[in-house]
Amino acid sequence: MSRNFVRSFSISSMAAPKDSKLIFAPAGTNTTFQADQYTKNSLSRHQLHPSPFTQFHTWFTHARTSGVHQPETVCFSTASLPSGSVSSRYVYLKELDARGFVIYSNWATSRKAEDVRSNPRASLAFWWSGVERQVRVEGRVERLSEGESQAYYDLRARGSRIGAWASEQSRVLREEEGGREVLERRVKEVEERFEGTEDIPVPPFWGGMRVVPEMVEFWQGRESRLHDRFQYSWDKEKGEWVIERLSP
Repeated sequence: MSRNFVRSFSISSMAAPKDSKLIFAPAGTNTTFQADQYTKNSLSRHQLHPSPFTQFHTWFTHARTSGVHQPETVCFSTASLPSGSVSSRYVYLKELDARGFVIYSNWATSRKAEDVRSNPRASLAFWWSGVERQVRVEGRVERLSEGESQAYYDLRARGSRIGAWASEQSRVLREEEGGREVLERRVKEVEERFEGTEDIPVPPFWGGMRVVPEMVEFWQGRESRLHDRFQYSWDKEKGEWVIERLSP
């Protein structure tokens, strides 16, 4: 019996029944069930800056210069109380300042808005495949001022500024009432409202939300899933960041 036949038979015999699992042990482009190995970099304690903000800026810059597509893309997760129901979505990181990580969104009708009203905490998760790195952030959230939000809002394309006014984010667009046509009518109404001017005010329900971190983890993929992980935790009593290596 040939090796190729034995290999083919062993893999096919391990496959889950079609009626029980739609996906089982995917392995990218590999022809086995084994996951890809991460071998590009390593991470040691002496490489880390005392500040997680500076360390994040260093890694973010490296991701951009390494050709990672849209490294500002981040998974933003929130949880509603008292149910504890968690929701996640991908958004863009738009600012990093001395206090934290800033995203922009609708804070009136969206699911994330509903969550943070009952539980003003959130997490962020960045994944940069090209450099085999991820960063996790956990902390409380706070709204930016109208002036801060306006400063960013003015940089957006006109269509995006109009859309922020027109869309009741996450609300159902009922097909029996016109579906997407309802949204397009609202867009047209807002366009008419601000016709002939670029001076469009930021909607009172839209703006920036800052995640003020209490924990930031830097993860570097390593071979055999023995990844390098370092966690920054804010020590309130000492007023400083504590850095610890975590088991993979």
